Amino acid sequence: MTEFRSFFQAGFECTSARTRNGLRLRQARATQHERYLSQDYRRLRSVGIRTVREGVSWPHADTGGALDLSPVRRIVRASAALRMQVIFDLCHFGYPDGADPFSASFAERFADYCFAIARLVAARSTSSPFFTPINEPSYFAWAGGEVGLFAPFATERGWELKVSLVRAAIAGIDAIRTACPQARFVNTDPLCWVVAPDGVGELRDAAGDFNSHQVYQAWDMLAGRLMPELGGSPRHLDMVGINYYNWNQWELGAPFSDPRNRVTRPLAEDDPRRRPAAELIGDVWRRYSAEMLISETSHPDPFRARWLRRIAAAAERLARQGVPVRGICLYPVLSMPLWQDQRRWLHMGLWDLKRRGSKLVRLPARRALQALRMARRARGPSGSAAAPAGSGGRLGADGHAPPRPAPGRSAGGPERALWW
Repeated sequence: MTEFRSFFQAGFECTSARTRNGLRLRQARATQHERYLSQDYRRLRSVGIRTVREGVSWPHADTGGALDLSPVRRIVRASAALRMQVIFDLCHFGYPDGADPFSASFAERFADYCFAIARLVAARSTSSPFFTPINEPSYFAWAGGEVGLFAPFATERGWELKVSLVRAAIAGIDAIRTACPQARFVNTDPLCWVVAPDGVGELRDAAGDFNSHQVYQAWDMLAGRLMPELGGSPRHLDMVGINYYNWNQWELGAPFSDPRNRVTRPLAEDDPRRRPAAELIGDVWRRYSAEMLISETSHPDPFRARWLRRIAAAAERLARQGVPVRGICLYPVLSMPLWQDQRRWLHMGLWDLKRRGSKLVRLPARRALQALRMARRARGPSGSAAAPAGSGGRLGADGHAPPRPAPGRSAGGPERALWW
C-alpha cells in the first residue's frame, strides 16, 4: 500500500509549454515559487500538507548540452530539510527547442533526461521517490497535436502525438527504474465525461465512445492493454493520477465560451446529465484495480471552498466503498497567470498572489483554508489514505475483470475541437 506523508497534497503550477504567441512558459518562475521554494513548503506544513507535486522544466534543463539539474538539487535539498515528500513532474507540456515529438529519437532523449534526474534523486533519497513522467498525455496530444495551441502546433495529428508521448513515458519509466529500482509512478491524465445534446442522435454514439474508450486510451497504453507493442504493463501504469476539475464534463457540440483557446462551457452543476466525481473515479477503479491519486483538482473563485469540500466528500465516499484513493492534490495551490495571457491571473488554490514591489506576496484564501481544515478534521487524526480494513480494496461486490478497450483514434470525431 502506498503511504503518502499527507492525504491532502499541493501542486505547484509548472507548465513549460511554448504557446502559439511564441512565449515559453515557466509558471514556477512566474509565481515566484522557484524563488520562495522553502517558504512555500513551510506554509504548506503549517496547514498539514507534507506531500507536493513539483515540476522540473525539461526545456530549461535540457538545452542541447549538459543537463542543468540545479533546480532538482534545490527541490531535493529544500524538501529534505523540511521533511516534504515530492512527486517529481518531469514533462508538463514542454519539451526542448529543436526536439521533434513525432520522431523516434524523442523517447530516447526523454529517457536520458529521466535517468539523470532519477539517479540524482535516488542518491539523496531514503524512501521510494515518486515521478510523473509525462503529465496529461491526452490533453497534450489535443492541445499540441490536434488544435495547435501548444508546440508542436500540429493539427489533426492528435492520435499520433498521444502514441508518441506514451511511448516516451514508457521509455522514461524504464530509465527511472534503471537508476532507481524502488521508484513509484503517478501517471496523470484528465478524467472527463461528455454528453450528447438532447435530440442529436448522431452525437450519442460519439459521446459513448469517448466515455468508454477514448478518455482511457493513455492509461490503457501505459498498462499494455492498448498497443502492447509500446511496451506498457501494469507496472508501468502503477498509480493512476486523476486530474479532475469542474470543466471536465461538457456537452459535445456546445458553443465555445472562448473560441480562440477552444474552451467549452462545462455542464451546469444542476444538469441531470452530470455525473458525481465518485462515480467517475469508481469507473477508473473497476477498469484498472490500481491505486489512485486525485492528482489535480481545484476551482476558481468564488467556489473553491465548496469544490474542495465536494471532492473531499467524494474521496470519503470512495474510501467507505473500499476504493484506494490515496490522496487529493490541490492544484494549483497558488494563483497562477493564464497560459495565453500572463497579465491575467486565475485565482485558485489556497493562496492568492499580490505584487508588492518585486515580490508576489502570498495572501491566504481563508474560506478554502477553512474548508481544508474541516476536511482534514473529518478524516481523523491519522489522515490515512488507506481503504477501510476488511474491504479488500474492491468497490462493492464487483470483482469482474475490466473490459479490454477497443482501439480508436483519440482525436477523431466531433470531440476533436471540443476536448478541453
